[in-house]
Amino acid sequence: MKKRNLLALITLNLLLFSCGSNPDKKKNYFSLSLAQKNSKFKAGETIKGSITNKKNIQIDSTSFFLGDTKIESTSNTSFSFKTTDRKLGNHQLKATVYFEGTQQSITKNVIILNKTAPKLYSYEIVATYPHDKNAFVQGLEFYNDTLYESTGRYGSSSLRKIAYTTGEILAKKDISKEYFAEGITILNNKIIQLTWKKRVGFIYDLATLEKKGDFGYNQSKEGWGLCNDGTRIYKSDGTEKIWILDPETLAEKEYIEVTTNKSVKSKFNELEWIEGKIYANTWQKDGIAVINPSNGALEAVIDLSGLRAKVSQHPELDVLNGIAYNKKTKQLFVTGKNWDKLFEIKILK
Repeated sequence: MKKRNLLALITLNLLLFSCGSNPDKKKNYFSLSLAQKNSKFKAGETIKGSITNKKNIQIDSTSFFLGDTKIESTSNTSFSFKTTDRKLGNHQLKATVYFEGTQQSITKNVIILNKTAPKLYSYEIVATYPHDKNAFVQGLEFYNDTLYESTGRYGSSSLRKIAYTTGEILAKKDISKEYFAEGITILNNKIIQLTWKKRVGFIYDLATLEKKGDFGYNQSKEGWGLCNDGTRIYKSDGTEKIWILDPETLAEKEYIEVTTNKSVKSKFNELEWIEGKIYANTWQKDGIAVINPSNGALEAVIDLSGLRAKVSQHPELDVLNGIAYNKKTKQLFVTGKNWDKLFEIKILK
C-alpha cells in the first residue's frame, strides 16, 4: 500500500512539474485595441482597431468578426468597417489570431447607437369607451374589428374577447392560477399568449379560445409583450432585447436591441405592430416608444402624460399598458392596468 501511495505521489509531482514548466501555453500574447478613445459609436461611423502583439510573434493570419458576421481586415493586425446597416446595440468584436500552428481569440465589447435623437410626439383623445377596471391588462390586439385582451396576475389571469364600444366581455378563458399571463398576438387564426416567469407560452384557437398547445422559451427568461408583422413575431422580455420568433415553431431566432442616440434601453412591455413599426409601452412610463424593427432604433416617443388622470382613481389602479391598432380603420387605442376606460387617440407629430 505504501509503495502504491509513493508511486502515485511521484506521478502527480511529475505532472505538476510538466504543466508548470511551460506556462507560456496559457498566456495571452495578443490584445484588441480600438483607434477611438471609447467603445460607443453612432450608426454610420467607422470602427477602426488593431491587434497589439505583445511578444512580436509572427502572425500567419487573422479573422475579424462583429458578432457572428465576418468583417474585412486591412492587414493581419488591423481592421476598419462602417457601422452603416448594422443592428444597433451591444456587439462583440472578435479577432482570431493564427500563429505557430495554434490560435488565440480575443474580444472587445462595443455599442452602436442611433445617429439621431428620438422625436417627441403628443396626442389627442378622439373617443372614450368603457373598460373593465378589474382587467390587469398585459396584452391587447384587434382582429376583424374585435378586441382581444390578455389580463395578468396569479389567480386572475385570463384571455378575453371584447366588444370594445361597450366593454362587454363576449368570451373569456381563465388561465390556471400558477401562471401570470402576459402579452398576446394573433397570427394564422391562432392566439399566442405569453406567461411571465414560467418560461412557457400558450396557443389558442382564435374562434373558440380553446387551448391547442404550448411552447417553451429559448434564451429569454421572461415573457412580456408580443406583436407580429404578418410573417414574423416579435417578443419583449423586459431586457433591451426584442426577440424575433419563428412563426411556426415560436423559437427565438434573433433579436434587435432598442437603442437611442445615447444608450441602450430596456423594460419594453406590451407591443403592437403599426404601419411597419413596433409600438411599445415602457413599464412604469407614461409613453409609447416607436421602434424600427430592422435595426432597433428608438425613433420616437409618444408622451401620454395626463391620460391616467382621466380614468377613475382607485387603490388597484396601475400603469399605462395596452396598445391596439385597427388596421382597417386606422384607429389607435390605448388603456392601462385596471383602467375603467379605453381611449381612442390620435398621434400629434
